[in-house]
Amino acid sequence: MRPLVDLHDVGVDVGGVTVLDGLNLRLEAGDALCLEGPNGGGKTTLLRLLAGQVAPVRGYRTYGLRGRAQRSAVQARRLLNVVGPDAETFYLQRDWAQTASDLLLSGFEGDALRLWEAPPEARERLSEVAALTNIGPLLDRDFRTLSHGQRRRVLLARALMPAPELLLLDEFTDGLSAGARAELGEVLRKVHASGVAIVLATHRADEAPTLPWQRLRVAQGRVTLAPSAPGPVAASGLVLPLPSGQGDLIQLDQVQVYRNGHRALGPLNWTWRAGQHWLVTGENGSGKSTLARLIAGEFYPAVGGRVTRAYLERDQRVSRRRTVGLVSAETGIRQRRAWTGRDILSSAFGGTEGFTEALTPAQQTRVDTLARHLGLNDLMTRPGDTLSQGQLRRLLLARAVLHAPRLLLLDEGMDFLDAGSRERFLALLPALARTGTHVMVIAHRASDAPAGLTHHLHLEHGGIRFSRPLQSAEAAPS
Repeated sequence: MRPLVDLHDVGVDVGGVTVLDGLNLRLEAGDALCLEGPNGGGKTTLLRLLAGQVAPVRGYRTYGLRGRAQRSAVQARRLLNVVGPDAETFYLQRDWAQTASDLLLSGFEGDALRLWEAPPEARERLSEVAALTNIGPLLDRDFRTLSHGQRRRVLLARALMPAPELLLLDEFTDGLSAGARAELGEVLRKVHASGVAIVLATHRADEAPTLPWQRLRVAQGRVTLAPSAPGPVAASGLVLPLPSGQGDLIQLDQVQVYRNGHRALGPLNWTWRAGQHWLVTGENGSGKSTLARLIAGEFYPAVGGRVTRAYLERDQRVSRRRTVGLVSAETGIRQRRAWTGRDILSSAFGGTEGFTEALTPAQQTRVDTLARHLGLNDLMTRPGDTLSQGQLRRLLLARAVLHAPRLLLLDEGMDFLDAGSRERFLALLPALARTGTHVMVIAHRASDAPAGLTHHLHLEHGGIRFSRPLQSAEAAPS
């Protein structure tokens, strides 16, 4: 039997940089590969190579899909999709009004857009896949209005539409609640049991569904056998001190937020007071990201609701941006452009994106010092659209704290990061809190929520399930 993909001494260059080199890999039907390694090591590029999205510049690649041997990647590009943040970015950067159903039907023939009337067999396959992945309630929703976790579920369903022999997953569990991880893990086990090969690139190998994984390490362009399986990443040992200040920072009164006619949040009454650090939890689609973007001023309440930012003398857009640090899936999508790493960081001072006024010597020193501390020097001259998701996320985290914001909003901010990068960033937070930064962490995992958070807000279906002080013995998110 021919292998699904055969890579022989393959090398791949991206933007003049060698990302993969000397790669030999035979991927057979029913295989399960788990790709591990540091940010920028080449995991996502390997997935894109398997999917036919990038081509070798050295060596050769042969496909055996549908039992037919060929060097061309045309068939692979129609049958194989990488399920991950780059696929989300593709659709969210374009002003296309497409429902989840549209995306699935386009995937049936391997198209980016649904440009034709779906035949009966496509509709039948959509029903099968929707039932398998439990996305029925999302089918008529505009993809752009879904939560991060909901988008991931829809993209998995889209990848399954052409009944592929190989499923490619990039940081698949990031952005998913514990319940969603368990549910979709069962879906992946069923898919694999049917004979489909699965390749998963992840920094959270402990969250991978139970499959007979062959574990590979991808680092510095080379692929080797990985060491013994790691356990869960432990929570950081740091403790956030209480920030100084008095009075209210943010007050929400009868706030509702609608997205394309769908109520994503509210009605909500809630207050963030000085001296508080907040943990926000909830299932995918509960309104967590909408709340963060509302606080940051990216969304506005519907008529009748009011957001009061009492810490600002004048609540203007530029003032909000200069006093808030926000890290989310959407900020990453906006920054995946030709802006250099230095452009991305420096824009924090002016509350802009992608450009900035000339920095003062003190600001320039701050940029250089933070870049050294977080190991970003090699990214400062690289365009954002050539970086891995983990490399870009490291830049965005640095940008969020560079200007010592009054409010720091981390919406699944530790996604896409290797363990070392998470620890280096979290180590910055105590000093920021001592100088007046108030932190909100939206997280599904205990390791992403530092100790010292004082209050817990849990959302459900866009409303508040509970809002209360966070006891030291209270369980962190899972």
